[in-house]
Amino acid sequence: MVKLIGAVFIIVATTVIGFEASRHFSDRPQQLRALRSALQSLEAEIMYGHTPLHEAARRLSAQLAKPLSTFFDSFARKLTDTETTVNEAWETSLREVWKSTALKKGEFEIMKQFGETLGRHDRFSQQKQIMLTLSHLEREEANAVQAQMKYEKMVKSLGFLSGLLLIILLF
Repeated sequence: MVKLIGAVFIIVATTVIGFEASRHFSDRPQQLRALRSALQSLEAEIMYGHTPLHEAARRLSAQLAKPLSTFFDSFARKLTDTETTVNEAWETSLREVWKSTALKKGEFEIMKQFGETLGRHDRFSQQKQIMLTLSHLEREEANAVQAQMKYEKMVKSLGFLSGLLLIILLF
């Protein structure tokens, strides 16, 4: 009886671990879509609303889900509360939030490069930079969707099957 209860615990634990690991594969495309949407909203605020950058970031943080809302909120606070450049505020906020995202190093570099151009150009040049960043993020999103289709189910199955293997080895 104790062995059966132990076996059930092992199966449940490894299955949960597999599902948690696979969640990363589904979160990444969702976060990339949200990031692209946020940049499109930022473009609209800059081009048509003539909104100051800190106010546009504050509005975006209210519209987005975590962890991206945390990023834009932190960025807005750094712009208004500290003596810093736009690039430093962007990069610092990006580094603070990045570990809580499902995004990878490539997306970090894209966003970091975008932050280097943010606020340095006129509205039309800024719009071109946003469009360039959106195209890079679109490519990353396509790769993320491919990885999700390829690995998500496998990781879930691997969690369950590793539990079965562990039970066979222990009992």
